[in-house]
Amino acid sequence: MKQLVRGIDALVAGIGRAASLLNILLIILVVVDVLLRWFFSLTAAWVIELEWHLFSLIFLLGIPYALQQDRHVRVDLFYEKFSPADKRLVNLVGGLIFLLPWAVVLLYFSTQYAYESWLSAEGSPNPNGIPRYFPIKAVVPFSAALLILQGLAECYRAATDTTPQPEES
Repeated sequence: MKQLVRGIDALVAGIGRAASLLNILLIILVVVDVLLRWFFSLTAAWVIELEWHLFSLIFLLGIPYALQQDRHVRVDLFYEKFSPADKRLVNLVGGLIFLLPWAVVLLYFSTQYAYESWLSAEGSPNPNGIPRYFPIKAVVPFSAALLILQGLAECYRAATDTTPQPEES
């Protein structure tokens, strides 16, 4: 089981790090877009759509990584003062009651959403927009599946007291 959890961690960490590199691409794209608009009054629908597609990828692929690295949003009013055992219990109960059911619902509905987009060859309604939306929509269920895997790994760690230390940023 520990080897499976390590494999999940490695997969999520690799995808999370790769997604973080998309920030550089997004910054370059936005800067070029702004400069072209400012100096030449040039822009294109596909550029603006690509910007939000990249942001979506960064966000969706970063969610499981943020969970793994314990960088997710949490109300630390009480949690910060809890003992390690109490923190593990909160993480286990929170994972089982909130995280995993929500991620399963997200996986279920987003799979249908992506499938319908693929069937209809959905694309941008804007002239010169991105011709196909289904690849980005397919990332939603992929991200949900990664979140389920990472959630299971986190629950396993909480239940067995094998919590690793987050990476240094």
